[in-house]
Amino acid sequence: MAAAGVLKGMGFDVYGLGPGSKSVQGGAWLRGRSMGNELLEIRVGTGGAITLVDRRTRQLYRDVLSLESSGDAGDTYTYAPPSPDRTVRARGNMALSPLAHGPLVAALELRWALSRGPGGGKTREGVEARVTLSLHAGSPLLRCTLELHNQARDHRLRARIRTGIPEVSATAGAQFGSVVRPSVTLRAGRYRRETPVATAPAHRFVACSSRNRGLALLTPGFFEYELEGNGDLLMTLLRSVGQLSRGDLPTRPGHAGWPTPTPEAQCLGQDRVQLALAPVTQAEVEQGTGLPQLWEDAFLPICAPWLRQASPLSPAPVEIRLEGEGLIFSAMKPAELGAGLVLRCFNARPQPAAGVWHMSAPLSTAQRCRADEHPLHEIRLGDGSRSVPFHAAPHEIVTIVVTLAQPD
Repeated sequence: MAAAGVLKGMGFDVYGLGPGSKSVQGGAWLRGRSMGNELLEIRVGTGGAITLVDRRTRQLYRDVLSLESSGDAGDTYTYAPPSPDRTVRARGNMALSPLAHGPLVAALELRWALSRGPGGGKTREGVEARVTLSLHAGSPLLRCTLELHNQARDHRLRARIRTGIPEVSATAGAQFGSVVRPSVTLRAGRYRRETPVATAPAHRFVACSSRNRGLALLTPGFFEYELEGNGDLLMTLLRSVGQLSRGDLPTRPGHAGWPTPTPEAQCLGQDRVQLALAPVTQAEVEQGTGLPQLWEDAFLPICAPWLRQASPLSPAPVEIRLEGEGLIFSAMKPAELGAGLVLRCFNARPQPAAGVWHMSAPLSTAQRCRADEHPLHEIRLGDGSRSVPFHAAPHEIVTIVVTLAQPD
């Protein structure tokens, strides 16, 4: 098996498929209740507790992932805890099921169950979870698939990720870049109006870090999370409620919508949730590009389409490359007017950034534009008219329209 080489921007290469003559170096492995690769080691205790070891920094994360359910007396608009409330944590069985032993993928399965019955007794109203943990060779990600069977009503099911970093803020993904939020502590007693929430939205990822210790939680899309003062992250998996709007909530005066039953909002039945965990350092989080790259590695795998009777592949006529710390490629498209090419990126960091678009072909013009492609000013080209330098303010979206030089 040959290792894939580094490709240039918009480049390609061709690899043949065969039995191979060399074994994979390093790789993933599974032995008993443990599995690992070059970067991570995972251990599952007899009670289902998961321990993650970062082999780069030797940081240990105990009981890193668990499920818990608490009551929810709210409606589809507002969460409201019942009084009294009881939090139930999922318990795992003693046996594990190996699914893959490596060297490319190591995976195992464990079963969790929790009951919403009184006093923790056995009841049909509960949640069963089939949890699949997997590691890929050379990847810093612990991939997790939760297949949930929910038979409980009026509750909130969440995944708890223990970071072991108290009194830290969370860096949550947003539409462009990220936002830093501290934990929210609600004061005791009744608020005059609606009680604020301790949860917040995130897009793709949320992470907590301090120096060389930290954890990132990654999911395919939008989700709700809560950061506790002890550094634990809680991701909302299900909110099971039965009314569109209720007028008797302790967290909100009056109705927020039409009072009507919503039995399907109890979320009974099967659900499937994908997430990934990755150890990160404070420097990697502050870099701005590290968390998006981890997310792409987890949820944007390389897809190889089958081209039947296709013409021979040829390199793209222009190679384009973006340079700049904290700058993330956003879009490349033809201009709405004229023959220009729109290049768009954004600064994911809270500090200014200097960037350069590099082109393999000479350019004739480059213009800084608004997002609607209205021109603002000309940009002086560099490197023999093959580069476009620019500056980006903190979290700024930068749109540049370039035109290629016509051959003589």
